[in-house]
Amino acid sequence: MAKKKTPEDLRSFRWYGVQDLRSFGHRSRAKQMGYDENDFGGKPVIAIINTWSDINPCHSHFPQRVEEIKRGVYQAGGFPVELPAMSLSEPYVKPTTMMYRNFLAMETEELIRSHPIDGVVLLGGCDKTTPAMIMGAVSMDLPSIYVPAGPMLRGNWRGETLGSGSDTWKYWAELRAGNITEEDWGEIEGGIARSPGTCMTMGTAATMMSLAEALGMTLPGASSIPAPDSNHSRMAAASGRRIVDMVWEDLKPTDILTAAAFDNAIAVDMALGGSTNAIVHLVAMARRAGIDLSIDRFDEISEEVPVLANIRPSGKYLMEDFYYAGGLRGLMSVMKDHLDFSCITVNGQSLGDNQGDAGVYQDDVIRSPENAVSKVGSTAVLRGNLAPDGAVIKASAAEPDLWSHEGPAVVFADYNDMAARIDDPDLEVTAESVLVLKHAGPLGGPGMPEWGQLPLPKKLLEQGVRDMVRISDARMSGTSYGTCVLHVSPESFVGGPLALVEEGDIIQLDVEKRILELKVSDEELARRKAAWVQPKPVYPRGFGAMYAAHVTQAHLGCDFDYLETGDEAVPEPEIH
Repeated sequence: MAKKKTPEDLRSFRWYGVQDLRSFGHRSRAKQMGYDENDFGGKPVIAIINTWSDINPCHSHFPQRVEEIKRGVYQAGGFPVELPAMSLSEPYVKPTTMMYRNFLAMETEELIRSHPIDGVVLLGGCDKTTPAMIMGAVSMDLPSIYVPAGPMLRGNWRGETLGSGSDTWKYWAELRAGNITEEDWGEIEGGIARSPGTCMTMGTAATMMSLAEALGMTLPGASSIPAPDSNHSRMAAASGRRIVDMVWEDLKPTDILTAAAFDNAIAVDMALGGSTNAIVHLVAMARRAGIDLSIDRFDEISEEVPVLANIRPSGKYLMEDFYYAGGLRGLMSVMKDHLDFSCITVNGQSLGDNQGDAGVYQDDVIRSPENAVSKVGSTAVLRGNLAPDGAVIKASAAEPDLWSHEGPAVVFADYNDMAARIDDPDLEVTAESVLVLKHAGPLGGPGMPEWGQLPLPKKLLEQGVRDMVRISDARMSGTSYGTCVLHVSPESFVGGPLALVEEGDIIQLDVEKRILELKVSDEELARRKAAWVQPKPVYPRGFGAMYAAHVTQAHLGCDFDYLETGDEAVPEPEIH
């Protein structure tokens, strides 16, 4: 960290503090809005980048949180300004929010760069908003603090606790199998989401909010607080106060987001049974910070860190229970041997100092290593001739009986082909089959949609089958479960080996040995590759065309190649 700043050192001073024509214009326009120099003069200007919208239920409480953050900023002597950004509502945005993660990262970076901003509060939570905003903030590298949306309250149906996503897939399968009625299904629809906040299972939103805290980008304990809890409001105000001090201290994301901090985040991810999406996002975030994080690092740490959070879909409970049991600080207190507690965090203290008297209050929700949900971490990285650059599986949410499996491929050319044929009574499929979905990756989807939890064929559901091996270059929701091999890289759309799989080919999966193999000779694969035809681009123009031209493959984080850290810094704006 640099020495403490003076008012003349503030970046915003270039806009407001200089006695010339351009600053006259900036000050006069601020006065046009009813402010005077006592509001903004010589004070840190704090951007609150807000991903609220009328169509994002996870962020529906953000208008109140903005006012609470502003209160904290004013209390600490700063000047808050709210800057709206793309909302990325996971339930609604098509083809997938993943296609727009980099858009929001660019928007975050450019909002900060182009305005008179000294420090930033990042207000997000719904799946892709967390990595996107942190990616943009680290690229701009002004003092930044993240305020997570928090999970919603537990769902309920006829006395049964419902978890978003996980129980949606579960009861959808039961409806298709004829075990519940349409009336039951309607009641579940009305009881599964009961408050503001993100999914309350260990989906991508809860995972990434938790990892933001593990990285040191939130105040201690911030990520576990349920959205409607009054502690969440107090955390928002405290974050507003803290960002002002961070500006004076010049504590920036690059001071926090070190290689050791990313190792901490990976270890926490494994202990949480976190979303497989965390791999793509953490790789992208690390590369923005100049750290070449490999997916193999996840596998190395997974071998050492057990699953300790008994949270759906890997376990039994929900995020509200996790909060009452001690939250993320409680979890970290029982896995301290796997963490570097010397890493600095946004409050200026180390991760270890922030632990304080953290403990576990419900030991079935947060398990000890001796009573782990799983003795190894939740995620495994697979390699073989079907995935030369890697693939991932959330083993903790898969049936152990399928961890070692060989079976014939049932191949779907794309999502529409799968949707049209999956329930066909004449589909040649058994419980031993391996379902394969092509053209669902970064370019093929496009945007690598969450199609990886392929539905089981109806005729198998009716026979009582509830899991089978499924392989794709797609992602899946962090709330999903099952033996789903994901993120196969390189993807089929660019001619990766997945493109060459044909009906009936034998595929071998061995989670413990980390193997994903297509039992076809090299000569036959070469023949198929020679006959393969590159598909036409999905988007001929607009953002989709830009995305297709520059997005990297899954094992590299799916960022745009020109946004990763380079040798040349982006210049500050000229002020006229």
